[in-house]
Amino acid sequence: MRKFFQEIKADLKFRSAGPGQKLSEPTRVPKEKPKAEAAPKPRQGPTDEAQMAAAAAMARMELKPKAKPPSSYEAIKNQVRKELMAEAAASEKGVCADQEDPAFSYKEAAAEPSVSGVYFICPLTSAVVRKDEKEKHIREAIQSYFAVDPVAASIMEIHTFNKDRDKVRVGVETMAKYLDNIYRHPEEEKYQKIKLQNKVFQERINCLEGIHKFFQSVGFETKTLPVPGQDTTEEYYVLKEEMLTRLEDLKYYKDQLLSCEPLRLQLDRQLCVFKPSPEAARFELPNDFYNLTAEEIKREQRLRTEAVEKASMLRTRAMREKEEQREMRKYNYTLLRVRFPDGYLLQGTFYAREPVSVLYNFVREALRDNWLPFELLGPGGLKLTDENLAFNECGLVPSALLTLAWDAAVMSDIEASRQEQAASPLKPELLSHVQTLS
Repeated sequence: MRKFFQEIKADLKFRSAGPGQKLSEPTRVPKEKPKAEAAPKPRQGPTDEAQMAAAAAMARMELKPKAKPPSSYEAIKNQVRKELMAEAAASEKGVCADQEDPAFSYKEAAAEPSVSGVYFICPLTSAVVRKDEKEKHIREAIQSYFAVDPVAASIMEIHTFNKDRDKVRVGVETMAKYLDNIYRHPEEEKYQKIKLQNKVFQERINCLEGIHKFFQSVGFETKTLPVPGQDTTEEYYVLKEEMLTRLEDLKYYKDQLLSCEPLRLQLDRQLCVFKPSPEAARFELPNDFYNLTAEEIKREQRLRTEAVEKASMLRTRAMREKEEQREMRKYNYTLLRVRFPDGYLLQGTFYAREPVSVLYNFVREALRDNWLPFELLGPGGLKLTDENLAFNECGLVPSALLTLAWDAAVMSDIEASRQEQAASPLKPELLSHVQTLS
């Protein structure tokens, strides 16, 4: 059988070798060309000895229940072909292993990102959390706050976890009306009960997450009461009697319910100061800055296809500017660096839709003397004079290097007065954590 496999293997290798390729088996000595008048000899099949060996081997293999032998001569050839492919793969693997050797390495190491991601600060816990952990942390933070202030926690649930703002507004106003009626008419028993199957309650309130915790925390309890004139019962929220002596608390809860805003984590600026570096304009951003969902990825693919078609079209300047603005809007965050005259760099993370005035305040808070007037110049030296424009409207997304320029007149006065200037305009506490830009 082995001899039979070797014969077929040699035959396949001979067939697969192209012009100029060396054969792994010894090169066959070509036979003399037949005379023109002689007909070519038909290809010889396997010898009788090889066929008998194969049959005997197949008979032995049939005794093994898990191993099915090749059922034909073609199947045996297929098996040999697989072995040849496996040998070729092993050979390529050996070549790759050689190339991975440091002596053959030519690929540059991937550059580290300028920031590790987008982070947020929780106002309840002061914890810093990654973007992808934000929603989970908000729920855990509010749940933990029930031990501190259950009324405030339930109100935060209502305003934070119900995304339809119109439904929240209608539901909150209805609940506030319930509390206001009790506050204004404490002697009226009808205002102290809320029927849960009431149409208004079901349509406006029951659909909101967190409302049941709110009613329980402000002093209501669930009771099953008989329906007057009927043999049936219904579920009610009934105000506890002790709350009638705390009417001012109910008024406070109502005001709190109406004035509360959704709990939002604050964007962590991740303020960094870097030494002067020739790499100041190079940015490596993590995926958090691009924030592409599956739908957005499909949209990007569609836009690329359309771009090929538009490339041959004559577009006006207005059309190009409109497309550029659309591209800028797809970013949620931007990483900005401000280069000072001494070369030091101040870096921070911002929302792409925040106004330029936020960046001016960010820089001013980092200065040793925050009264010093300055200007910020965008890429190309363009002055950012309109501080109401958003970063994505100025083309400063998803990253940009800006330059700080001092007011020339003020700096001349300082020099004329011979006032001693600090080595760097940045605060000492920031310079104590200065980093090297990699």
